[in-house]
Amino acid sequence: MPADMDRLITEWLARAHPVPQQARAEWSHQGVALLPLGGLFAAVRLPGELVHAAVGYEEPLHIATAIQEWLYGPVIHDHRSTGATYYALINWGAGVIQQLEHDEDAPCLGKGTYLGVPRIDRRKPPGTYWVVPPQRDGDLCRPAAVRSLIAAGRHELAQRADA
Repeated sequence: MPADMDRLITEWLARAHPVPQQARAEWSHQGVALLPLGGLFAAVRLPGELVHAAVGYEEPLHIATAIQEWLYGPVIHDHRSTGATYYALINWGAGVIQQLEHDEDAPCLGKGTYLGVPRIDRRKPPGTYWVVPPQRDGDLCRPAAVRSLIAAGRHELAQRADA
């Protein structure tokens, strides 16, 4: 990705923070900035098990390719104490918000929540990184695609439980 595009994407992401300079400083010093959700974008928290079941892979390279083809937008990976977790960035005003706000295993995170967003060039572990980085400023996942991935993952996990 050209440096100019990375700069534009970084500026767009920084605008999610009430003090964009602070976000840029956090990326510079820590590689991850805490950005408030519910303004420029929200995030759907997807457990690794659900994503892996939906895409049919557990290898990072295959997962990244499958997620990119499925969600058409940016996805962050974080390894929490509960295991791999993915965050699909979506439009805060999207209809998926109401459907997923109270979803226990794949909730939509918005106002009142902060997300660790990696520097645009962090694209592999260790730490928090972009599985699929934004391709331009304003680039977000399609809500219908996120719902579809969740449904496919749940279906596959239910099939495995029945087997």
